[in-house]
Amino acid sequence: MQVSSLNEVKIYSLSCGKSLPEWLSDRKKRALQKKDVDVRRRIELIQDFEMPTVCTTIKVSKDGQYILATVVTFEILSDDYSKIVFLHNDRYIEFHSQSGFYYKTRIPKFGRDFSYHYPSCDLYFVGASSEVYRLNLEQGRYLNPLQTDAAENNVCDINSVHGLFATGTIEGRVECWDPRTRSRVGLLDCALNSVTADSEINSLPTISALKFNGALTMAVGTSTGQVLLYDLRSDKPLLVKDHQYGLPIKSVHFQDSLDLILSADSRIIKMWNKNSGKIFTSLEPEHDLNDVCLYPNSGMLLTASETPKMGIYYIPVLGPAPRWCSFLDNLTEELEENPESTVYDDYKFVTKKDLENLGLTHLIGSPFLRAYMHGFFMDIRLYHKVKLMVNPFAYEEYRKDKIRQKIEETRAQRVQLKKLPKVNKELALKLIEEEEEKQKSTWKKKAKDLPNILTDDRFKVMFENPDFQVDEESEEFRLLNPLVSRISEKRKKKLRLLEQQELREQEAEEEPEGKPSDAESSESSDDEKDWVEEVRKQRRLLQQEEQAQRQAQLREDRQAVLKPQFYEIKAGEEFRSFKDSATKQKLMNKTLEDRLKLEAKNGTLNVSDTTVGSKQLTFTLKRSEQQKKQQEAEKLHRQERKQLRRSAGHLRSRSRSRARRGRSFH
Repeated sequence: MQVSSLNEVKIYSLSCGKSLPEWLSDRKKRALQKKDVDVRRRIELIQDFEMPTVCTTIKVSKDGQYILATVVTFEILSDDYSKIVFLHNDRYIEFHSQSGFYYKTRIPKFGRDFSYHYPSCDLYFVGASSEVYRLNLEQGRYLNPLQTDAAENNVCDINSVHGLFATGTIEGRVECWDPRTRSRVGLLDCALNSVTADSEINSLPTISALKFNGALTMAVGTSTGQVLLYDLRSDKPLLVKDHQYGLPIKSVHFQDSLDLILSADSRIIKMWNKNSGKIFTSLEPEHDLNDVCLYPNSGMLLTASETPKMGIYYIPVLGPAPRWCSFLDNLTEELEENPESTVYDDYKFVTKKDLENLGLTHLIGSPFLRAYMHGFFMDIRLYHKVKLMVNPFAYEEYRKDKIRQKIEETRAQRVQLKKLPKVNKELALKLIEEEEEKQKSTWKKKAKDLPNILTDDRFKVMFENPDFQVDEESEEFRLLNPLVSRISEKRKKKLRLLEQQELREQEAEEEPEGKPSDAESSESSDDEKDWVEEVRKQRRLLQQEEQAQRQAQLREDRQAVLKPQFYEIKAGEEFRSFKDSATKQKLMNKTLEDRLKLEAKNGTLNVSDTTVGSKQLTFTLKRSEQQKKQQEAEKLHRQERKQLRRSAGHLRSRSRSRARRGRSFH
């Protein structure tokens, strides 16, 4: 049994943990209880209360003695389980009696939900049709259907007080019918009223749940995750509650003793006040929900989910335990007197970044980590063990930080001196001096309106994070350094004095003696000659660094030239010398204009107008001397071959004469 708490409401999960078969001996059961904590804490109210695959619907009989769970929609017609009607997915309707199967019939279209009208013994079926089919159980025949304005109907319900029949359509409307006159008496546009300023929807809300309470109250659930509470005397909802998940509402139930409404989607069960909409508590099971059933006049909650095992929860605030399990009241009272750790007290919530710092990313997907929201839950013992292995001096660092915080708190009670931040001290000192000069200036009022970077929260990180420290060794800073260094020399000396005072204060924990202004006045003179020498010195250093970089680059180039280079010849290309490939590479780097000029020198370039008004460019390559010699040699070779060639005409004439002789002989 697991215990969780939300808004100080205790929720006991009675279906968690391992189940034990009845044929086990008491000795083996005691041995398992000693070894396994889950077995020791288990409470098995109903043994083997599970389905072979999953369950979609769960209900309790009117007398409270039977709990029925099926994979199809069903309705209990009697007080016990002796008369039950099942609606299958293949349009068949089965009637079962206490002895078993009784009768089977079929409806014209696929059904989705149905309700039983007790005064007239009529079954109302809604589904993938605009008609509501009526089957009279007394006469044993179908009656004239109710014709609705909707294309399809999803859910339906009948008010047990005055017999009003209501159906929820796919267009987001609720149509109310009077079974006595077979006429529609009301129409509610829930899709329009479900859209509020805070809700975000991507499709048309359809009706997915419907429930009456008393004579005038009705709750409607939509496919976009809203629950609308109506008074039948008004077409405007009294209250609109959004689940904030965007999932269809599976079921809605009323809890009259505390004026609560229990609405559930596939992810969460929310309990909220029907007058104010304030959340009372919520329950989030491990698996997706299909249906929820509140046991009558008790605090027990039954769920059908995407798992073979049914969910059983007990909430003492909602009511007492049922008579057949009254020992739960005594058990929960003892647990409240001796409070134990809740579900997540033994677990540590960690994010993915925390797992990377601990080196435990390989555990994602394993039983050691349980996914929850944007992180994971892991055993607190495992977390402390890994934390100690990763950083064995974490406790010492924590202790030093605590001592440092205590010392700073005691120092805050003293007379505060001008403190500098840990990062960019020189810049902070410069800003402080500029602020003092502005305050002493004649335009004091304008200076107060200017923002101060030191007191602005937007620039607070610049004086706290070491990543924002000004790098005095960088090239940009050194280029500006000859102009800035002599100006900030006083500030550096003053900064050194302040740092020495802070060190003496940390060591002796006493007020600093002496004034920095005395040391400042002794070295306050600046000479222009020193400034010029500083500029020349920085230039010489920069020139030396540049020369060293050039020499290093030359050495690298020489080494690259000496190294053999290999080139790959692509398929379909002729082999060319490396010189030609280098020339081609240089040519490709040039602009189109330069390439056209170069090609015009090596050949003929003709531009002409076409009939459609466009331009046509023709280019003839200019042959080199070697190509001309090769062409002349080929021409001479062809002429020689032509002279030496012998005619074969006499062979053709002889073959023809032989063919004539053969024909004449035959």
